[in-house]
Amino acid sequence: MSLLRALRDKKNTLSKTFRRRRAPAADSEIGSAVRVETEETDGYLHHGWTRRVIGYVAILMMVNVMVDSVLASPTFVLPQLGEAFHTNQFAWIGSSAMLAGAMWAPLLGKSADINGKRKILVITLLVAGAGGLVCLIAPNIAVFVFGRLLQGAAVAATFLTVALIRDICAPKFAMVVTGFVTSGSAVFGIITPFILEPALHAFGWRIVFVISAVFACLAALLVRLVIPESRKTAPGTVDVKGALVLGLGLAGVLVYISLGQVFGWLSPISLVVLVAGAVALTYWYRVLSLKPRPIVDVRGISAALGLGLLVVIMGTGAYQSMLQLFSILIEVSPGEGLGYGIAAPAALGLLFGIPSLGIMLGGVVAGAISARVGPVWSLGAGVLLGLLATFIMLVAGAGSLPLAVLSSFMLSMTAGSMVTSGFNLASVLAPPERQGTVSSLVMVMIAMGSVTMNFIGSAVLGATRITHNGESVNSSLGVHSYIAVAGVVFALAIIPTFFLVRRMRGHVTVSAPVSHL
Repeated sequence: MSLLRALRDKKNTLSKTFRRRRAPAADSEIGSAVRVETEETDGYLHHGWTRRVIGYVAILMMVNVMVDSVLASPTFVLPQLGEAFHTNQFAWIGSSAMLAGAMWAPLLGKSADINGKRKILVITLLVAGAGGLVCLIAPNIAVFVFGRLLQGAAVAATFLTVALIRDICAPKFAMVVTGFVTSGSAVFGIITPFILEPALHAFGWRIVFVISAVFACLAALLVRLVIPESRKTAPGTVDVKGALVLGLGLAGVLVYISLGQVFGWLSPISLVVLVAGAVALTYWYRVLSLKPRPIVDVRGISAALGLGLLVVIMGTGAYQSMLQLFSILIEVSPGEGLGYGIAAPAALGLLFGIPSLGIMLGGVVAGAISARVGPVWSLGAGVLLGLLATFIMLVAGAGSLPLAVLSSFMLSMTAGSMVTSGFNLASVLAPPERQGTVSSLVMVMIAMGSVTMNFIGSAVLGATRITHNGESVNSSLGVHSYIAVAGVVFALAIIPTFFLVRRMRGHVTVSAPVSHL
């Protein structure tokens, strides 16, 4: 009996030891269990820079250069587009692709998790290329906007490149690589105006969409031939109906916010769009999100992820609104006596060209910080840097080109840091098979922040306009109030950042359980 008792005690001891070794670390925020990536489970992942990894990064950076071209290049030809389509409704041209990106994101994110991220990225790029061709041959503004909606699929390409990096690289190294992939394309923003200008003179506005379509198809080919397919996918099917209802609901609300000031907030078309969007979102939340495996499990979003998304929407929105303000300031000379203005021969290049390096610097540094101490710290650093930049603008930057350039550079670093940190935070809080879905939420937050804060800024300027020399112009009060609003948003973003840091302290390369987003 003593021998049997000894064997039984030995068995119990071994069982307890085995359970302790396998027990996941407790995390009150992410859920119950967490999974730390080990050498056994990620042996096929890359842990450092090799020629193969550099090739992957170069191709995925090329994808994001194409995304930048879809979003930014048409702004260089707005006057020509207005003349070609006999319209002055430039808001559709500027915002349609970003709005469509918010609509596309949930569908493409979920599809990528189920069917493979590389496959969906290739399809996304081909859809964006087709959109460029539609814009190229569009006979009227309606067809042109349809083409821009197709091009908006390219916005989803950004979060798919990040999700692929998670499949290719080990967790810590993936955070560093994400900084290069998401922000490295900004370097091309320096040379883009110099390349486009002679091309526009030679071929007209259509060359922008020729370049975009060719770029998209070339990127699709390289991704298909070189980038490996996802090794981890989620079971199930895509709720297409849920994706369409959610996407249309998001698009309806964002279109109202973005274009209500153009058509009138109480105009029939604005109200119809708002009500349709609100009804779609309500129906999705009350009915479709309750189905098994919904397109986005909003009820399964942890508080940590919710706080992170809140910081992203506030921080990136404030940055985008300041970017819009710089476009206004360079049109006004300090000599006009309005109390603001930084017009100068080199203002455009100094404010939008050189600061592009700040985006890359911010993204790369944020990736390195994320790998060492966690993405919440680099996310918080981005918020504080943005707050300091807006303070400089508020004190004297609105009337000083050197200070405006400094502020623009700091804000660019903020943008690079927050985007990279947002995606890295998503990678921490989601298992590999859910990276597409969670990363798509980050992209939706970026789009919502951009549209909402641009609207708020425009409303502030519109409410404070004055008459100067017989013309209606923006007042000094309006400009400085605009900057103050962005600064307040950055300051408010510190609050959720503080709670996020407390909840996520100590978690760097930990993945969340499958049951949580």
